[in-house]
Amino acid sequence: MDHFLYRDGALYAEDVPVAEIAAAVGTPFYCYSTATLSRHFRLFDEALEGTDHLVCYAMKAASNQAILRTLADLGAGMDVVSGGEYARARAAGVPGEKIVFSGVGKTRDEMRMALEGGIRQFNVESEPELQALSEVALSLGVVAPITVRVNPDVDAKTHEKISTGKAENKFGIPISRARAVYAHAASLPGIKVVGIDVHIGSQLTDLEPYRAAYRKVAELTEALRADGHEITRLDLGGGLGIPYTRDNTAPPLPVEYGQMVKEELAHLGCEIEIEPGRLIAGNAGIMVSRVIYVKSGQDRDFLILDGAMNDLIRPAMYDAHHDIIPVIEPAAATEPELYDVVGPVCESGDTFAKRRALPPMAEGDLVAFRSAGAYGAVMSSEYNTRPLIPEVLVKGDQFAVIRRRPTFDEMINRDTIPEWL
Repeated sequence: MDHFLYRDGALYAEDVPVAEIAAAVGTPFYCYSTATLSRHFRLFDEALEGTDHLVCYAMKAASNQAILRTLADLGAGMDVVSGGEYARARAAGVPGEKIVFSGVGKTRDEMRMALEGGIRQFNVESEPELQALSEVALSLGVVAPITVRVNPDVDAKTHEKISTGKAENKFGIPISRARAVYAHAASLPGIKVVGIDVHIGSQLTDLEPYRAAYRKVAELTEALRADGHEITRLDLGGGLGIPYTRDNTAPPLPVEYGQMVKEELAHLGCEIEIEPGRLIAGNAGIMVSRVIYVKSGQDRDFLILDGAMNDLIRPAMYDAHHDIIPVIEPAAATEPELYDVVGPVCESGDTFAKRRALPPMAEGDLVAFRSAGAYGAVMSSEYNTRPLIPEVLVKGDQFAVIRRRPTFDEMINRDTIPEWL
């Protein structure tokens, strides 16, 4: 469910007409719904009711400080994967003790930043990282709380570019070596073991890969406790998928996921951490774009938009589908036409959809890309010297620009020309 619905023939974001936002900020832009963000966070929080748990939002999905503040006010922790994300979370008011630091390539500077600023735990992904973290912690006179991310060699049955739990992926330590790595961690003076971490991928539409991975984690927990380790926390990652189409095939609900977690892990008495990102932010956002031209080709018509692959790269990178709808609702009897929906960037890959059925469109019409709240704005770029597009947050009948569009001068003046030129 989201809060982008037609009302009186026009698309609304909560109680604000989308066309009104477009008139105020220009196109293209991202628009997020506070009500949807809040509802999706609460679904996860309620799904784990009855257990000691923390929902840590995976902020790589959408990291604007206004989104982070909205979720933090509801009690969310944060899962960060860089020093920049850590700094962004702290700037949004998230306390260090509610921040989990993940990622395969943490630098010593990033470790130092988090240890000095406060951290809930590091999810360690390699033995060299473990050694480096111990040395940094010792240099600061502190002890670093850690989980070790184990790779359970479970196929998440998702897109190859977002699968993280197979032996061939770069993430984590093979679960077969976990006991030896934990023994090494326990020997390091700057390290305190607090739990286990696992994450197998993104956009999962089936609970069985989770179940298989979590059973391996449960077995490892018992083994590590037998080895003398105090395992009090299980970080289960995120990755639950969202519906990108409005058909009858929907991924599992958070309540179903929560029930499975309880079935497989409640007997261990551990605190549970989960790191949802896409399911919280994905359907909470749309990208709105305007038709520049309708172009007739040899065997197809092209809908050329002012939004491009640098604004929303998922279709080009992952062959991802986004429903595209007109901002003005078509009449019930309108016959659709087929369009290739493309942007203005000088790349054939700048294609959002091929042979997409839409009502007849004209120059100046507005369209909205649904389910664009996750991995949209955060993956955008200034390719072709195109400005990053505005982000807008709606709450009820109010909206605010939470990231403005930079001017060409601001973009160009970041360059520095050497004195010899």
